[in-house]
Amino acid sequence: MKFTRSMTSRLFAMLALATSGAAFASGNHASGHGHDEDGETAIGKPGVVAKASRIITIEMSDKMRFTPSDLTVEKDETVHFVVRNTGQVKHELSLGTQKELLEHLEQMRKFPDMEHDEPGKITLEPGKQGEIVWQFTQAGVVDFACLIPGHYEAGMKGTIKVGRK
Repeated sequence: MKFTRSMTSRLFAMLALATSGAAFASGNHASGHGHDEDGETAIGKPGVVAKASRIITIEMSDKMRFTPSDLTVEKDETVHFVVRNTGQVKHELSLGTQKELLEHLEQMRKFPDMEHDEPGKITLEPGKQGEIVWQFTQAGVVDFACLIPGHYEAGMKGTIKVGRK
């Protein structure tokens, strides 16, 4: 078969759309936090484990809850979160502002198998454990949630109060 110019143009257009959609669906997309050059976002920035002042373990359960779900940290504190999925289904922990989490929830509804590679997000299979190291550079409230469809709506969310030094 000989390709015409029109056929070739259409083929390239379809490939471009397919590739961009696959990249988005697989989670290879911007986190929405609005990173600046050093990774700073509205909720802080990725931390360095050696600078963590403490370790906080957060468990995710099939009761659609985080334990603990309410935390307090200091401004500029770096925390090493150990995140454990104690349930029988996949869960995630995503740090963000309430607005960012709700926007990401809509993306997750469209692409429920989305994989995350952002430093403030982790998805864990049942029985698995992972970590997030985060520096809280802004006083205020940082929210976290499981954005797997149905989990947030069932109450799987929490808050981190970031106090002033």
